[in-house]
Amino acid sequence: MKKPTESDAGDFFKTLFWSFAVFFVTATFIIRPVQVQGTSMFPTLQPGSVGFSNTIGYRLGGAERFDIVILRLDEPKEYLVKRLIGLPGETVEYKEGTLYINGTAVEEPFLADGIVTNDIPAFTLKDNEYYCLGDNRPVSKDSRYYGPFKQSQVSGKGILVLYPFQYFGVVNW
Repeated sequence: MKKPTESDAGDFFKTLFWSFAVFFVTATFIIRPVQVQGTSMFPTLQPGSVGFSNTIGYRLGGAERFDIVILRLDEPKEYLVKRLIGLPGETVEYKEGTLYINGTAVEEPFLADGIVTNDIPAFTLKDNEYYCLGDNRPVSKDSRYYGPFKQSQVSGKGILVLYPFQYFGVVNW
């Protein structure tokens, strides 16, 4: 058996450094690991689903209405998975369970049967704000609880679900 040398230790630490650097760049700028907590996005996403969000896709192309987005909260420090409903500068309103954007009714085909959104008075988002809701509205803590989210709080869009295996696939990538 070969005796370890200083060169071996140096190689080990170089490899360790580059591994962490590649992981950091990948997780910050390309894809971000994500786990769905709770049932706020059910049935679109299962509780405990694990995968990656598309960070670079969001940075390069932004987000569109009904994209699933990953939101960073500062207090408490955590990430939320929600659906983007209102875009900057739009007026958002819910009347009798119907979404209105700038006064025009908009269908939400992703909602499960029986899911209704309580009335929300009309309000206009600022230039750097998004209105985001969970798909399972009765249990979701979202913009109705936190208020509009700043664009700077969005860290990615869509999810490549890796686990549970039966739900493997891309959701709004």
